[in-house]
This record gives sequence, C-alpha cells and structure tokens, in this order.
Amino acid sequence: MRKHWGRTLAAWALVGLFAGHAASWWTLPLLRPLEALLYDLRVNAIAPRSVDDRVVVVDIDEKSLQEKDRGGEGRWPWRRDRLAQLVTDLFQNYGVSLVAVDVILSEKDESSGLDILEQLAQGALKGDAAFASELARLRPCLAFDQLLGQSMQAGPVILGYAFHNGKPSQGTGLPAGVDAAAWGLSGARAQSFPGYAGLLPELQAHAASAGHLNPLRDDDGVTRRVPLLVEHSGRYYPSLSVAVVQALTGSGPLEAVTADYGQGDRRVEKLLIAGLEAPVDGALNALVPFRGAAHSFPYVSAVDVLQGRVPKDQLAGRIVLLGTSAAGLADLVTTPTGVSYPGVEVHANLITALLDERLLQSPAYTQGLELLGVLALGALMVLGGTWLKPARTIALFATSLLAVVALAMGLLHTQQLMLPLAAPLACLVACFALQMGYGYFVEARGKRLISALFAHYVPPELVEKMAKNPEAFTMAPIERELTVLFADARGFTSISENLSPQALAELINAYLTAMSAVVRDGHQGTLDKYIGDAVMAFWGAPVPNARHAEQAVRAAIDMQLAARRLSQEFQAKGWPELNIGIGLNSGPMRVGDMGSQIRRAYTVMGDAVNLGSRLEGLTKTYGVGVLIGQDTRALLPGWSCREVDRVRVKGKDQAVTIFEPLGPIGELSAHTHAEIALWDEALATYRAKEWPQAQGLLARLQAAHPERALYALFAQRVSDYRRTPPPSDWDGATRFDVK
Repeated sequence: MRKHWGRTLAAWALVGLFAGHAASWWTLPLLRPLEALLYDLRVNAIAPRSVDDRVVVVDIDEKSLQEKDRGGEGRWPWRRDRLAQLVTDLFQNYGVSLVAVDVILSEKDESSGLDILEQLAQGALKGDAAFASELARLRPCLAFDQLLGQSMQAGPVILGYAFHNGKPSQGTGLPAGVDAAAWGLSGARAQSFPGYAGLLPELQAHAASAGHLNPLRDDDGVTRRVPLLVEHSGRYYPSLSVAVVQALTGSGPLEAVTADYGQGDRRVEKLLIAGLEAPVDGALNALVPFRGAAHSFPYVSAVDVLQGRVPKDQLAGRIVLLGTSAAGLADLVTTPTGVSYPGVEVHANLITALLDERLLQSPAYTQGLELLGVLALGALMVLGGTWLKPARTIALFATSLLAVVALAMGLLHTQQLMLPLAAPLACLVACFALQMGYGYFVEARGKRLISALFAHYVPPELVEKMAKNPEAFTMAPIERELTVLFADARGFTSISENLSPQALAELINAYLTAMSAVVRDGHQGTLDKYIGDAVMAFWGAPVPNARHAEQAVRAAIDMQLAARRLSQEFQAKGWPELNIGIGLNSGPMRVGDMGSQIRRAYTVMGDAVNLGSRLEGLTKTYGVGVLIGQDTRALLPGWSCREVDRVRVKGKDQAVTIFEPLGPIGELSAHTHAEIALWDEALATYRAKEWPQAQGLLARLQAAHPERALYALFAQRVSDYRRTPPPSDWDGATRFDVK
C-alpha cells in the first residue's frame, strides 16, 4: 500500500471534494450545469413522445392574428366580446369540459367606447333622455368585460393571473389563497412576490377558479419546474394547473403531506388534490415530466373555433387551454425538450401529469443518496484503481458507470424518482481519470525506467512482469540464492588466428547472438556480460525464480545444441569447428548494480560465482560440455546427473563434488541408466583405492564408449596411482591450483 499512498491520498481528496458538494458544505460550480444536463437527458429519455388529446390547445396563433379581411381576428389584444364568443362557442357548440385561460386579463377592455358614452351621459348629454335611453339599451352589449364574465356561466373557466416584484395592479384582486395554518404550519418555503397582476372583479365573479401563470426558470434559462404554490402576503396561491385539476375533480381545499426535518423545520413534501399526490421540492415546486417536443398536445387555431371550422369531435369533452404560440406575444420558453416551446404546453404537461400522478419527484432524502453515491463510487474506484490492473480498473469503471445510470433510469421510469447524478458520476470519472493518469504518467515512467534498465539483460516477458510492479525491483545490491552460468568457446585463440578480422567479427557476433538468445529468450535468464568470447548469465534475479537452477541447466544443454548447429554452419563457410564448455553453480550471491563511479553494471559476485567460473574451465579437462556444482545438483530433483569428480579449486580448501547433467530421469534410456550405474561403481572403487577393480570397470566403459574422454582420464589416473600410490590421507579429491 505504501507505494500507492500518493495516488490514494489524492483520490480520497477528490472523493472528499465531491462529498462536500453533495452534503451542501460548498458548491462546485461546474456540477450545476452538469446536473441540469443530466436531468434534461433523462427527461428526454423517458418522454413518451406521443400526443395526449385529453388537453387541446386553442391557440391564438399567427393565423388568428391576421387582419379580418384576411380571415383573422386582428392584432392582440382582442375585444373581450370576441373572447366571450370564443368561450361560449367552446362550451355550447363544441362541448368542452373546461377552459383554462393562459392569458392575463388584468386590464379593463375600453375598446367599446362605453366609458366615453358614460362620460357624455354625465356631462354634455346629461339631460338628453333619448341619449340616456339608447345608452341603457347599448350598455349590456358594450360592457365587454361583463360579457366575458357572463360567458363563463356556460361552463367552468379557470383564469390566469401573475405575480411580480412590483406593486399590485389597481382594480384587480386575487383568489382567497391557502393559509399554511390549515396544514399545521406557520409558513412554508415557496416562491414569494410582493406584487401581482390580478383578476378584474367582473371576471373573477364568474370564473370557476383561477391560478397563477408564473414560470420558473433555472440559472440557465430553462424551465424544468413550476411553482405549484406561490406565497404572497402570508397566503399561498395555486398554479393554473392545480386550479384546473381542482375544478375537474371537484375537490375542496388543498391538503399537504408534511415531514419533520428536525429543529422545528417542518416542510411540505406533497400536495393532495382530491387524493391525487403531487410531489414538490423544498420550495413547493413540481418537476414537469414533459411528453416530448412542442405540439405533444393537439392544437387548433382560435380563429377556426370562432368561425366553426373545427370538427366537434376534436374538442368534445376535452380540457381546453386558451394560449398563445404567436412569436409576437412572447409566451415561448426553453424546456429540456426544446427551445421556443409554447408556455401553454408547460401547463398542459403539468395538468396531465397531475391527473396521472406521474410528476417527477426529488425528495429531500435524495441528497443523502447523492452523498452515499459519492462515497460508494469514490471508494470503489480508489480501492479498485489501487489494487486492480488497468484493464480491470477500466472494466470496473465502465460497470459502475452503467450500473449507476441503469439504476437511475430504472427508478425514474418506475417510481418517477429523479436522483441527483452529477456529483456521484463526476466523482467516479474524476477518480478514474486520476487512477489512469497516475498509472500513465507516474507508473508508466517507472515501467519505462525498469524497461530501460533491464531490457538488455532479461527477456521481454520478464521486463513486462517487472514493469507491472516497478517498485518491487531495484538495481541496488542484495543477497539472493541464484544460479550463475559461464560459457566459453574452446580454442578461440587458434580460431581467431585463422580468420580475417571481418570473418572473425561475423563469427563472434553470430556465436554470441545464438547463445544470448538461448539464455534470454529461450530460458528467461539474465545476461550479465560478454567477456571476449565468453558469456556470463544468471537466473533468479531481478525477478525471483524458484526454478532458477533447472532453467539454467536446461539453458546450458540447449546452448550445447545451438553450438553444434552453429558449428555446422561455420564449417560450411570454411570456418573452424565450434566447441563450448559451460560451467554452472548455485548458491548465495550478491546481485545488483555494482562497479566504480566511472562504470557500473548489473552483475553478480561471490564465492559461488567464482566456483561457476572454475567449473567452466574444468569442462575441457574432463571432456564434458557442461559441469555443475553440488549445490546446483541438489536443486535438480528428478534429474539424472553423472558425478564427475570431487575437486579442490584455487582458493577453496573444501572439496566440491561436480556433476555432468544428463536430463530428467524419465527422459533417459535404459542403456544410459546402465552406463551411469557402471560408472558410479567404477568411481566408488577408484575412491576406495581398489585399483584393479576400478581399472577393469573403466576398461569396460571405454570399450562401450570410446568417445568419452572422462573414462580415459580416470583410466590414466588409475594406471598412475598403481605405479605411484597417492598419500595415505588422500580423500579421492583432485586439486586444481589454476584459475
């Protein structure tokens, strides 16, 4: 864990940063637009994108605003008597169930001239009885506001009004509103405004109800929520959509579901409209589940209704929203599903969602889920990224990302639950980026360093293994049990004398390349150095290897085979025959970057190394290709090795038994096993000074294997000892005082 402490600390710091945002201790500015984007994507993803014909928009569109000679009603505002006719036609001719007016009618309609006539009746024509009589006859026809009010007797009409930050409009009023005390609250958090453009008394007296038309725009200008209740002077006023649903259901006052958040903080979590639940946020706002882009509800032109051009079955029994889509009337908003979205459709979406109880909800406890998500995903990526390989870290990241998105979409689709995702996903991505970035820029640097240090010594697969955990490998000297190999071409001096410099360079390059390939690529050994025509290598470092002795011996046998093949190629070119001798020894060695301040090398040192070098020199004496020490032999269980001799080399008083490795026991023929058994018997009689018996056994071996110089060497020794016996303290070991 220590090697990852920097990365782990940085990753936990990231988790803490996002956790603080989720806990509302501070705000990360970039997460707010990200949250909005993720919200919009999900709203679009679950939008049914079908047309809901329960609500029809009677649209004051561009067509309706054309001049009368072109088939329209003229520019806005229209005379109220025309609106009265529109309302009357909707109920009496088309049989709609309800009309909601998404237009503010807070100013008196004086277009009829009635006010002027009234002034004349009180002034210049005050005593004119004929004028007064005619005025009395015309007054009902010219009181356009009263005409509109009277038209509302044909069916339920819901009027709209608006709150603002100015002063209340003169001559207008508001509905009764709701007292929070009815819910057991002294007050509730809500959008609050000091002023309003309210309802004319002539209209309010006849309307079934009224609701505010105030939109709610987020910081980016997008309408995602609607305040179901707005506070003014201590009372709470419902939105147009709530008023419509109340009128449709015939319900009484709004009810509220509240929850205690501790320390006297009691909030409204849901509104109840005739038992229909409407989840709200902490400010009594509702999230709008948009059906799709604009025109998710049927539209008919207002002028077509006035002129009777709309099929009756298109409006019969429908909820009608009287609104405007004409660009000049500026009732266009931006929503998650599109820009230039008719504001009247926001109400339509909210009305149908209230009726179907499918409002999106984001209750207060989702903040706790957000914090939990940040901590869980952050911990997962911190721990996973620290201990897993990059490929598995990527898989963990992708799986976590998909799981979170799938969970969020599942809850949204089935429970209408809108979870905050920006902080958890940003934490996940940031921690993943940190892990990958650290791995690339820091660990990759360590891997490149390892590769640069060891690429020329060890095979690529070991370099790759080392690069996965570069901190575990160092060039600093350490002591470890290893196996060292020395290989040397015999008679190289005579070879070099008979070749041109160019041919000699070609020969030595081919020879060293072939031997190095066997060591490094064939048996994962570490190349130490070239000493003229000699090759020095070892096994067990820098990557530990429990089978270092066996791999080294197998490499030595394969080097002999490679040398014989190479010798045939050399002889085909007219070059001298190639023979090599190889000595191996195992034991504790000092391995690492050693040398002087001028030149250093990754190498091995120690008595075991020196003995390996001596054994290479003895191969020629005993006429064998490979010699190993007794410590190497002890590390080769299951191998058959010919005991060659017991020797005392220069600098060592202790006799060492040396062997020639032949191969795994199961791979040798019965003939070879018989030969080894006979040789072991001959060697035992030799050491017992039983010269006649030893001479006889050696003669049999020589007769069967005249090519083996080892048998001839011992036969000569027996002959010499028969003439000149060794001293009485002779222990069968042969002393070599040369290096």
